Amino acid sequence: MGNWTAETRARIAVLTFHRTPDNQMDLASLDELAGHLEDIARRTDEVSVVLLKSSVDGIFIKHADLDILRRAAAGTLTPTDAGTWPRTLALLESLPQPVVAAIDGQAWGGGLETALAATLRVASVRSHFSQPEIRNGLIPGGGGTQRLPRLIGSGPAADLILTGRTIGSEEALRLGILNDVLPTEDFDRHAEEWAALVARNPAPALFAAKRALLDGRPLPLTDGLALEADLFRQVIPFSVFAPTTAA
Repeated sequence: MGNWTAETRARIAVLTFHRTPDNQMDLASLDELAGHLEDIARRTDEVSVVLLKSSVDGIFIKHADLDILRRAAAGTLTPTDAGTWPRTLALLESLPQPVVAAIDGQAWGGGLETALAATLRVASVRSHFSQPEIRNGLIPGGGGTQRLPRLIGSGPAADLILTGRTIGSEEALRLGILNDVLPTEDFDRHAEEWAALVARNPAPALFAAKRALLDGRPLPLTDGLALEADLFRQVIPFSVFAPTTAA
């Protein structure tokens, strides 16, 4: 039996992580998540949005399983195992469907890095965030040094990464890590309702908009505008402006 459950409701694929006692992310759980994501990527006809959440109270993903770090320090982590984290987060980021990370509680280290690979992030009032690796003589190894500055800017990202300090939801919202802060009480319902605001939109437009945002990010402006124009041409036949055929 795995540590992830998958349900689909109203075009939202809900992926829920539960690994007792405290939702540390191990390699097997990463592989399991990748399998779910690969399946969802093939289901664009029925899934418009992915909601990533936890069922362990007060914890989204605590951090990477410490066994991964111990094996890395001992030199016993194979290249395949070492690539599991970046491969899975790259798949999460590049999925056709927008991904909403619903964070209720702790998201530190690899937990925050997993959320950063999502398209959008919402959190409960009680949630807290950190890249604490520097305090242990490390640097973030799951994309934190790259995704965080691209999201919030180099100065604020450097502050969080070089101090390792912990911030709450309101500061995370102000910095741009979060898109919204939701009530802690009945958080799962609030998060699913928030994701539904995205899922209600036409799927072809959602997928094209996500691709434009993601693929256009590293491009010069002129190339990004060309990408946008090409994607616009692809989706307009499916829009409300497309001509209808008389019966």
